[in-house]
Amino acid sequence: MAAVVALALAMGFATSGIAQAQDAAEKVSAAETEAFQKRVREYLLEHPEVIVEALQAYERRQEEAEAERQRVALIEQRSNLIEDPLSPVLGNPEGDVTVVEFFDYRCPYCRRAAEVLQELVAVDPNVRLVMKEYPILSQESVEAARIALAAAKQNRYEVFHFALMEKGGSMSEAEVMAIAEASGLDMARLQQDLQLPEIEEALRRNYALAEAIGVNGTPAMVVGNTLVPGVVSLERLRNLVAEARAEAS
Repeated sequence: MAAVVALALAMGFATSGIAQAQDAAEKVSAAETEAFQKRVREYLLEHPEVIVEALQAYERRQEEAEAERQRVALIEQRSNLIEDPLSPVLGNPEGDVTVVEFFDYRCPYCRRAAEVLQELVAVDPNVRLVMKEYPILSQESVEAARIALAAAKQNRYEVFHFALMEKGGSMSEAEVMAIAEASGLDMARLQQDLQLPEIEEALRRNYALAEAIGVNGTPAMVVGNTLVPGVVSLERLRNLVAEARAEAS
């Protein structure tokens, strides 16, 4: 019996000793951690440029990751970008380089982009333009886009599109319809075509496509595997076309 008691006491002392050792280790560890954190804080206060460098490196990694995601998305969505039968095509339908534009008729920058695109096809007859109606600014934009897509059913899309871009400003339904009539559209047929389900389907596809490739404003153009947000000069656009042409050859 005495032996059992002695063994129990020994085990108790051993357990207590282990616990005390663990407590001591934790205290040392906590002290070391606190000291380390203090040294780091002091270093950063003395060298704040390190924080700036770290943030810049983080932003670069984020930008690189987004650029890669966008590049992959453009490749994956290639057929939807250039071959969607619901998207009107201007320029040379058989052109060797396709430029895709996402635009909104209420967007003032899109009006400048429209001028640049007209200049582009005038100097490069081998450019194919795919027009992606992307009305995001107002309900007026949506109605104008719907009417433009209906105008394509009468092969009057181009004249109507550029007339509407030239007008700019407010776009009440009456004003847009007046431009449609002045563009030579059969107004009775236009009203019928506006009811076609493919009009809404075209807009739905464009919204989904814009989200997939990272378009978040207008205008935005895709040339080859490059997404170009905002208005670009004719020179810049011609260089992008030349690069795409060289890559395809």
